[in-house]
Amino acid sequence: MQDILSMVSGLNRPRLLVQAARFGVDGYSRLAHLPRLMGGIVPARPGPAILRLLEIEADLERRRTAQAADYPVARHVEVLIALMGEARLLRAFTRGMDQTKASGSDAFFCAT
Repeated sequence: MQDILSMVSGLNRPRLLVQAARFGVDGYSRLAHLPRLMGGIVPARPGPAILRLLEIEADLERRRTAQAADYPVARHVEVLIALMGEARLLRAFTRGMDQTKASGSDAFFCAT
């Protein structure tokens, strides 16, 4: 099974969608954006959030490719922004864990 970051980086979406999401990712705030995108449920860690966002994004991608009349392009961009933001948090978390292991400390690193 692929790791979570590989799953995110393996997404192949139209350039315009990705560029729009890249413009928005610097303003991403998980406390402000995730509850709305995930129906009020905000996982404590980025990993579970990414998995749920991948499910949501897969549904949006299916609707986009089917040219469904109810396809919400703005929501698709919002979900991609959240995926990118959560992936950044997960990378920061794993880097922090690697540094903790390297230093010999048992300190817990929490990315919020």
